[in-house]
Amino acid sequence: MDHNVVVSDYSAMDRVLKEERAYILNIVKQIKKAGCNVLLVQKSILRDALSDLAIHFLDKIKVMVVKDVEREDIAYVCKTLGCRPIASLDHFTAENLSSAELCEEVMTGNSKFVKITGIQNPGRTITVVVRGSNKLVLDEAERSLHDALCVIRCLVKQKALIAGGGAPEIELAIKLAAYGQTLGGVEGYCVRAYANAFEVIPSTLAENAGLNPIATVTDLRNRHAQGDITTGINVRKGAITNMFEEKVFQPLLVSTSLVTLASETVRSILKIDDIINTMQ
Repeated sequence: MDHNVVVSDYSAMDRVLKEERAYILNIVKQIKKAGCNVLLVQKSILRDALSDLAIHFLDKIKVMVVKDVEREDIAYVCKTLGCRPIASLDHFTAENLSSAELCEEVMTGNSKFVKITGIQNPGRTITVVVRGSNKLVLDEAERSLHDALCVIRCLVKQKALIAGGGAPEIELAIKLAAYGQTLGGVEGYCVRAYANAFEVIPSTLAENAGLNPIATVTDLRNRHAQGDITTGINVRKGAITNMFEEKVFQPLLVSTSLVTLASETVRSILKIDDIINTMQ
């Protein structure tokens, strides 16, 4: 809570300043007693995280202060350094701290960041500094890095690779269409529609590559019908080639998640029969 204190008597003002000084000094002594020489302080949403008096005392005892650490970064910092977040002065003890060889402020371009090296018990984390000439380039680099990390995550969760370039989707479309021919009535129609939906992926891939989507998907279907199940759309060459030979793969989890989520979405929509308007 934010608050204001109105003091009309100079003696009361003197007592307020003395109490504030004693309170802050007690906190600083506890920090010094724990053996801390680098202090990371979370950013406050209401006011400055540290007062000028606190910074003065911490400077006197040779404690480096890194203030305005974002709230969402606290968990990552603690996991990286191997320390614990401390909310109460009672928990400010040596066993909750971490040790490192060097903590310094590094200048890169027009910005600064704090670099901590030689951590005694490093966590299983890594920091990647992404730099770019402007925000557009920076956002694109960050997106590419995020996509690459998502691929690694999929491979860790399920260690399996399949051909890329729309090869699995077109193969599924052919197999499902053949299965739909064996069914009759509404079921056969639904399976064939489900099969046609898989062709959207290779068609979109061909369109994004600047190819004729209809001709490309037709050629791809013919190649798969002849038994070339690993052929897909080669964006760089603008042709249908063997994805295994071109070393174009994708995690199996990507395809299975895509089919599962799309199917669940359609099922949720189909469950809605009518929308009844009611008057309050």
